[in-house]
Amino acid sequence: MKLCKKSGFKIVLVLLFCITIVICFVMQMVNRMQYKAYQIRVNQIIGAIIGEVEKEYPEVEETSLIKILNENENEMAYQKGEEKLKQYGINPQEVSTILTLEEKMSKNVRVNVMILLCFAFFFLVIFILYMKYRDKKVQEIIEYIQEINAKNYALKIYDNTEDDFSNLRNELYKITIMLKEQALNSTKEKEAIQTSVSDISHQLKTPLTSISIMLDNLIENPEMEEETRHKFIYEIRRQMDWINWLVISLLKLSRLDADAVTLKQEKIKVKDLIQKVEQNLAIGLEVKNQQIDKQGENEVSFLGDFNWQLEAITNIVKNCIEHTKEDKKIWITWEETVFYTKIEIKDEGEGIPKEEIRHIFERFYKGKNATENSIGIGLALAKTIIEKQNGFIGVYSNLKEGTTFEIKYMKNK
Repeated sequence: MKLCKKSGFKIVLVLLFCITIVICFVMQMVNRMQYKAYQIRVNQIIGAIIGEVEKEYPEVEETSLIKILNENENEMAYQKGEEKLKQYGINPQEVSTILTLEEKMSKNVRVNVMILLCFAFFFLVIFILYMKYRDKKVQEIIEYIQEINAKNYALKIYDNTEDDFSNLRNELYKITIMLKEQALNSTKEKEAIQTSVSDISHQLKTPLTSISIMLDNLIENPEMEEETRHKFIYEIRRQMDWINWLVISLLKLSRLDADAVTLKQEKIKVKDLIQKVEQNLAIGLEVKNQQIDKQGENEVSFLGDFNWQLEAITNIVKNCIEHTKEDKKIWITWEETVFYTKIEIKDEGEGIPKEEIRHIFERFYKGKNATENSIGIGLALAKTIIEKQNGFIGVYSNLKEGTTFEIKYMKNK
């Protein structure tokens, strides 16, 4: 019963049924042709008999003979003819009173039976071979799935045919590739998380140790000079602000990675955004006596979340300020095309070595020219925010010639 429920078996049964119908139809046509040939042969023999009768008995009228042949019932003529046939050993009750015709019909029946048996045997063999092929393929797929369950993703089952089993194998291969990529990504993510935790621990350890030492000094030396005390308190406050910034930035990254942030889609004028960035970094610019040169049309805009984009652009400009010497400029230009809105931020810093350019957006990456307090998270956060809102960021740099950050916000279709 289980075999009957399988789709492959049902298909074969339907196929065999259709073929049987076709064979029966063909055999019926063959029998009709044989019967017609039999009738022709009988008529030929009757014609020969009539010819002999006319030859031997010219007085017999043709109309009388034709009348006898066309009559359905002529009991007296039939009995007389039957007696004559019996005198010569011919039994009228047999299938054929003509021996050659009877033998021919028997031969035809045997041939037809043999043809039917050959067809039946042929299709039975095909059916058995198909079931063996099917069972083999099913077993291969079962073994393949077992290997996948055992986390063995190294198997390959390319198949370019178009049957159901091949399509199933190809789909399984696609799933295997996807699972393999997920496993690799999971491993990379675990390694990245482990590295990140290690980096964070290291980054927090230094300021916390410094804070702990300064607090111990304050507690153990109540008679400490007022100026030294103020320095200690100021340094503790600075270190606490730095730790607070680190924690907040990490929380922002975590929320973005987990898609726990609902980013708005509002019209942002680039001019207003850059002005706000300049206000946020006013102290840093004043300390280093730097200026921001802004160029762009007032109406240039793009769709995004103002506060999050402010965070991203602020981090990029802050990076430029930190890597640019005093009394230098930072240029920010923007323009709008049919396809995107572009913002360029260029500094007059020392530039980035070619081997470091592809790493600067990686989390916790610190280049050779990184500042003392840098932990390599600002640019990574900026890149994540920009890409979350249909944007792209690239960087171009030459040593001693400065660095240019190019941001493109693509237009929505």
